[in-house]
Amino acid sequence: MKIATLRHFAAALLLMTLGSATVAQVQQTTPKPFPYREKLEYRVEWRLITAGIAQVEIAPLGPNWQTRLKLESAGMVTRLYRVDDTYRSLTDTKFCGINSTLEAQEGKRHRLTTLTFDNPKHKLHYEERDLVKNTITSKDTDIASCTHEILGALATLRMTHPEPGKTVMLPVTDGKKTVMARIEGQAKETLKLDSKTYQTVRYEAFLFDNVLYQRKGRLWIWMTDDASHVPVQIRVRLGFPIGSITLTLDKDEQE
Repeated sequence: MKIATLRHFAAALLLMTLGSATVAQVQQTTPKPFPYREKLEYRVEWRLITAGIAQVEIAPLGPNWQTRLKLESAGMVTRLYRVDDTYRSLTDTKFCGINSTLEAQEGKRHRLTTLTFDNPKHKLHYEERDLVKNTITSKDTDIASCTHEILGALATLRMTHPEPGKTVMLPVTDGKKTVMARIEGQAKETLKLDSKTYQTVRYEAFLFDNVLYQRKGRLWIWMTDDASHVPVQIRVRLGFPIGSITLTLDKDEQE
């Protein structure tokens, strides 16, 4: 597999995990309305192999919410192109962005990216440090008063949970670009994952095809059809040579 392909795979792997937001305890008798403190672990599958593990924790921090994501490659992917990424975000009670940091170690690359939201002034500061080359890239952009980074956008989807046939529009940014992203409720589906069966609603987030990301692709999220709206499966479909990457809920804890 070429290095450029592996870099694209790592980027897709990270995007998938950032798009996972947070997961609740799904075996409750009475599902708890989101948001709440929780921990989760996803199994990341690519071409019928376990390509990585994604761990997500969300917890209140004063009046705000703090989310931590840890993404590590596994098996063959680690041998070919090691991925070890840590992402942290701080959002307010509506999951509007306050700040975020991403430390990404992928192959020989090592970068630290920060987003700082100035919501009263409708401004966003983006900064990326290449810790190998010792260079800095920065950019300031205009944003809406409540703009979401990826984790905040998916958390907001859990709170709004449009019914099939309904659509929500959310201001979303990756730091370099800000767009009004469309997320569409598509259908109710019974989803069988390992030994568990879930009643879910399938959503599609339109972030690819030169919306937020230039690359062609599609992104689906399956959330439980209950008060928790748990994302139990997430799938991104990209073109050749990457194909589909699927995140499946493996372990979860709720407090």
